[in-house]
Amino acid sequence: MPTRRPLASRLAVTLISLAVASLAACGGDNGPPTLNGEKAIVVGHRGASGYLPEHTLESYRRAIEGGADFIEPDLVATKDGVLIARHEPNLIATTDVSERPEFAARKTTKVVDGVSESGWFASDFTLAEIRTLRAKQQFAERDQSNNGKYLIPTLQEVIDLAKSESARLGRTIGIYPETKHPTFHQGLNLALEDRLLAALSAAGWTTKSSPVIIQSFEVANLKYLRTKTQVRIVQLVDADDVDAAGNIVLAAPFDKPYDFAVAKDPRTFKDLVTAAGLAEIKTYADGVGPWKPYILPGRFVDRNNDGKSDDLNGDGAIDERDRVLLAPTKLIEDAHRLGLFVHTWTMRNEPRRLASDFAGDPKAEYKRFFELGIDGLFSDFPDTAVSAR
Repeated sequence: MPTRRPLASRLAVTLISLAVASLAACGGDNGPPTLNGEKAIVVGHRGASGYLPEHTLESYRRAIEGGADFIEPDLVATKDGVLIARHEPNLIATTDVSERPEFAARKTTKVVDGVSESGWFASDFTLAEIRTLRAKQQFAERDQSNNGKYLIPTLQEVIDLAKSESARLGRTIGIYPETKHPTFHQGLNLALEDRLLAALSAAGWTTKSSPVIIQSFEVANLKYLRTKTQVRIVQLVDADDVDAAGNIVLAAPFDKPYDFAVAKDPRTFKDLVTAAGLAEIKTYADGVGPWKPYILPGRFVDRNNDGKSDDLNGDGAIDERDRVLLAPTKLIEDAHRLGLFVHTWTMRNEPRRLASDFAGDPKAEYKRFFELGIDGLFSDFPDTAVSAR
């Protein structure tokens, strides 16, 4: 039988226990300040797109090898209605289609979300034709040596990869599909939503506990999906830019969900992160996915008052390295209060994409967002995110 402690000692132990419990409830020393008290998830943004051409099975595998919890397939539809993983309906930036003489006549101009753009569009190609294309790295400063090697995968292949890698590694790998430009696809009679649901149902992924989260910048399609499935849903929140003072800048087509523009709804993306906007999101979504300046803004400085932003690192260019961070907003706190998780985007390793406070260290940025209680983040370099977590 244990020795009975004196009353004062027992009282001290009780008080310490209560303090520890209080810290845990607040995400203190016993857990991160996330909505559920667990570690933030890391999403391989288009796979491990910092290393390999985006939205390829090889890029997704690299993300998984780096420890990503989820891989992200952006979804567009082919002419014959197959969902494939591409960032945009226009294939010009991420495939070698412009170099294929057999498809030269397919070049065309389409209006996507109110903007006219020229190129080659997935909706003008059958899956068999898409299979003849190869992926390429769209960021010029990144490794180009794998261009022309990898196929464009279907959604089904991404699902199959997630399942097989989960079994091989003994840990769950989820998918985080985005319905790209839903209104555009609806206008082509190639609506994405039911095709996505059919694939998820066939995979056995229909509940909130399923390893899948659906995201979109539009709203109406997410509300429709909520009536058809219980898998987790995230409302993305975009913007056009950030001004010198650190304020979010809105300009079409990045000022509002495009279905709002079509419906003449005056609300903007900024309205979605107000108290009223978040409360509405809560009625159809499980989380919100804001661009990271909505959470941690930064400003340029003009210490000599010459009306120009100072080149803080003296490299002759003005970029993110010349911004200084401002106080974080209350967005995470406001969302958590409503029971919404917050997943932000996009984290990248290149120094020119990091605020001066991080001194060129991408792990410092991850750690700052983890400290703020972010529930998940998208990274082009998911291995770096995992190592910082």
